Amino acid sequence: MKYCNNLYNYSRFESREVTIGSIVLGGKNPIRIQSMNNTNTLDTQKSVEQAKRIADAGADYVRLTAPGTKDAENLQNIKQNLLAAGYTIPLIADIHFNPQAAIIAAQFVEKVRINPGNFADKRASFEKVEFSDKEYEQELAQIHEKLLPLLAICKQRKVALRIGTNHGSLSDRIMTRYGDTPAGMVESVMEFLRICRKEDFHNLVISLKASNTRIMIQAYRLMVSTMMQEGMNYPLHLGVTEAGEGEDGRIKSAIGIGALLADGIGDTIRVSLTEEPEYEVPVAKKLVDYISKRVGHEAIREPNFSEKDPFKYERRESFAVKAIGNGNLPIVLIEAKHFFEANLAEIGYVIKNGTYHRQDMSVDFLMMENMPNFELPKGLKVLVPFEKYKQHANIFPYLSLKEFLRENMLNASKFFVEVTLSSLNEVFLQKIKFAKNVVLIVKTKNQNRVAETRAFFNLLLEHEILNPVIVRNDYFETEIEDFQLKSAADNGVVFIDGFGDGIMLTNNSNTSNVALQQVVQTAFGILQASRVRVTKTEYISCPGCGRTLFGLQETTAKVRARTSHLKGLKIAVMGCIVNGPGEMADADYGYVGAGINKINLYKGHKLIKKGIAQDDAVNELINLIKENGDWFEA
Repeated sequence: MKYCNNLYNYSRFESREVTIGSIVLGGKNPIRIQSMNNTNTLDTQKSVEQAKRIADAGADYVRLTAPGTKDAENLQNIKQNLLAAGYTIPLIADIHFNPQAAIIAAQFVEKVRINPGNFADKRASFEKVEFSDKEYEQELAQIHEKLLPLLAICKQRKVALRIGTNHGSLSDRIMTRYGDTPAGMVESVMEFLRICRKEDFHNLVISLKASNTRIMIQAYRLMVSTMMQEGMNYPLHLGVTEAGEGEDGRIKSAIGIGALLADGIGDTIRVSLTEEPEYEVPVAKKLVDYISKRVGHEAIREPNFSEKDPFKYERRESFAVKAIGNGNLPIVLIEAKHFFEANLAEIGYVIKNGTYHRQDMSVDFLMMENMPNFELPKGLKVLVPFEKYKQHANIFPYLSLKEFLRENMLNASKFFVEVTLSSLNEVFLQKIKFAKNVVLIVKTKNQNRVAETRAFFNLLLEHEILNPVIVRNDYFETEIEDFQLKSAADNGVVFIDGFGDGIMLTNNSNTSNVALQQVVQTAFGILQASRVRVTKTEYISCPGCGRTLFGLQETTAKVRARTSHLKGLKIAVMGCIVNGPGEMADADYGYVGAGINKINLYKGHKLIKKGIAQDDAVNELINLIKENGDWFEA
């Protein structure tokens, strides 16, 4: 079950060092930052200029796609031009389906990325097929044979190799034994690692990416655990693939990458955004800097055991207090001490015909300093301090620990108690066992919020306390991006691991540019990206690369503008057919580049409409959604 050094004390898992040009990865070296060109690799000038912008933004490595042998050959020209301009940043070639392109690229770059799902295997058909043990072993032997020439040139030139699998691009062979699961992703990588070990090649980096944060986190954890069992410790490249753009892309990336960094896992990261690649770098640096500051944090009281399986999702058992806990959707609780009726729009309530109405992203509970002096809209409930509380059907008191231990509230319909890990003393534990009407609000001031919150929940498990728990985290950020990244990194993993019956975020900076509405949107965004509460359309969009043959950012914006009201649908906008059909993984609908200004449309993994003119493709996507009964008017 072990996948990191310690669940409650931050330290980095020490991987072996790998040399990538002049910059060493892994071991005790800093966590490295990288990004990827979205230019056509055959366009030397544009590729060089963009690589320079990525380097100037502070990246340690830059990656370029090499889908064919001509692209791979042109990496030499790109490298020479960068060196002539004084840029020594190591280059990484990204290869799919073409072992010969990988061999050529390895002559000019410092690292080559191959995908075990399509390096030697054919594209997965997503149809059930059977492999006998003999056939399975024969395919492994073919992989070994095809990998040998690449390993030879990598050894000769001291080129690193990334074995990078993706959730949606596993081979048929893996799919028949494991399905598209974290275990399948791990085995896909392990097959290649075992071959490399036999050939005494260890200049390796590994990755297991997915757009589903839950799958991604579980896969990396299982990968580390499996390596530990087999005596390996290769460095890890972290990333949430096809994370998207803007707020959603940042929150999803911070949840997936942040959860792993918090446990000391990861040696290099790439934040994949459907934006210009140089914009990814400062986001990645902020995330790494935030997590790295946990070194030497205040000691955390450790529980005696943890029953949670880190490799699968299982929600913590709790009883229900009204509609909180016991399988109910996690609630959103927002603090706004001085709140007026005019602020209801900021927390998601829309006025129609003179009455406020609840929407999908309307706050469930509001924490105020005094009893509200306006009529509450249907669906909104309010918490007020115990000493200010007056009986009301939709208003409830919240108590400090001292108040809870002092007052007799066992006959109250429902109340909330603010607690910390240190609150779990014997007196509290005895009283809470009889308080079936209490919702706990847990908060922490420890620099390692993730570990202390995890310890709190595991102590509840240890003492068989089943009260529902709302996870509270307070921030003091001046900029919205910082608030999004930090709150997502701290809170997402709690819900990924099945803890938490609600989320409460505050941002209390006196000079903040973060509006209350943005705090609300971030809370809902964290729950959606953690796969525990869906309130809007989810977009799976790749950042683009040299294989992309249409305006990816503009198209993604058009698709979003037309479909953003389709709550619960997952829509993928993918740059090319090389990875698109596989890497969009569990999307309901896919918009995938098929050629210059040509688009293929998918329902799940099934190709429905082929070679549509780009000018007509968004309308055709909407028609496809309508034909399958998933459309409704905004």
